[in-house]
Amino acid sequence: MAPVSGSNFRGNQEPTEPEPEDLIERMFERGNLLKALQAVEANQGAAGIDGLEVGQLRKHLRVHWEEIKEQILSGTYEPRPVRRVDIPKPGGGTRMLGIPTVLDRFIQQAIHQILSPIWEMGFSPHSYGFRPGRSAAQAVKAAQEQVQSGKRWVVDLDLEKFFDRVNHDVMMARVARKVKDRRLLKLIRRYLASGIMQHGLVEPRSEGTPQGGPLSPLLSNILLDDLDQELEQRGHRFCRYADDCNVYVGSQRAGERVMASLTRFLREQLKLTVNPKKSAVDRPWNRKFLGFSLTTHRASRVRVAPQTVERFKEAMRQKFREGRGRNLRAFLESLKPKLRGWASYFSVAETKQVFEALDQWLRRKLRCLEWRKWKKPRTRMRKLTALGLDRGRARESAFNGRGPWWNAGAAHMNAALPTAHLRKLGLISLMEEVNWFATLREQRAS
Repeated sequence: MAPVSGSNFRGNQEPTEPEPEDLIERMFERGNLLKALQAVEANQGAAGIDGLEVGQLRKHLRVHWEEIKEQILSGTYEPRPVRRVDIPKPGGGTRMLGIPTVLDRFIQQAIHQILSPIWEMGFSPHSYGFRPGRSAAQAVKAAQEQVQSGKRWVVDLDLEKFFDRVNHDVMMARVARKVKDRRLLKLIRRYLASGIMQHGLVEPRSEGTPQGGPLSPLLSNILLDDLDQELEQRGHRFCRYADDCNVYVGSQRAGERVMASLTRFLREQLKLTVNPKKSAVDRPWNRKFLGFSLTTHRASRVRVAPQTVERFKEAMRQKFREGRGRNLRAFLESLKPKLRGWASYFSVAETKQVFEALDQWLRRKLRCLEWRKWKKPRTRMRKLTALGLDRGRARESAFNGRGPWWNAGAAHMNAALPTAHLRKLGLISLMEEVNWFATLREQRAS
């Protein structure tokens, strides 16, 4: 990456407080650009509309960086449109992702690294999303503390298509409060307005900051910091993770007043709409926050929300449909990343029975998968015998005429494919993984 060196940058030392008129030069410093390049390479990700892959970025910068830098400084650089990808949402419908080109991800990351420290220290301690050293687990534990303190009603705010509906003028006004460098403001505005390409056609964008680029999360926090400040000025107890915001109050009547006033504030001040179908004033244990819920006890405990469990099962059902006819060992290997990731995220839950129940359910699904694979009764008899059942029992079981799910829960399949055998083939236990991640988290905290 030869152009990103030497006289083009002012060295790799960490600066003090950035000058508001000097931010674009700070963005071009060697240390900042190298850090941005490493972040883009580490995150990998798909190519944008130009087809340039992450692995090709360094070579591209060696050839074109001086020209790109000059365009940015002169205000003539035009970001490429983002590639639209619609992904299904757990609760139905789709969420739009906008995949920038690898080059634009690199430039956005460099901007993010300069802007983030300017705002970070002033952000609310009750904001947890897309911030260094903060996590969904911390947000959930903070919500638990509010409920345990006696705030046993929640105003659950859902912002309607937040990332698709952000008003660009409102957003830029918030950014301009601390950024005075007009060249950088112009570049950010162009990233907000860059079009969306789908099926070969570019759709202009007059609102929204689609998820998918490094800059969108920071911009969303900058905009919603106004909501945080409003809540703090009113003395409310709240937790916000990106556009998920819960306000904890002492009564239903208080919650309804808060819902009405915040709906008005968001509409008038930030041009955002509260989705009335997904928002509610309710008991915390009836609502879901970041996939979690709480128990009804006075000393409320964190649990995996029932809706989340059902979504996990549906995702697993799809995996099992795809796994029909596959080698069991290879199929179990393909499940490991999903199971480990899910266990890691939900290891903050304090009620563990759900993980044990899911382990049992997964084992039954695996036995069902194998039973379906043995299509004919004689094949089932032969397989059951090979797995250790005596011939009489194997024959009786193979010809019982029952369906796959019933047989998967019956004693003969538990004897033929016991837990130890499935573990030997590669099945991991959600309960064990959750306990391991919970222990690791406690060790890091101590």
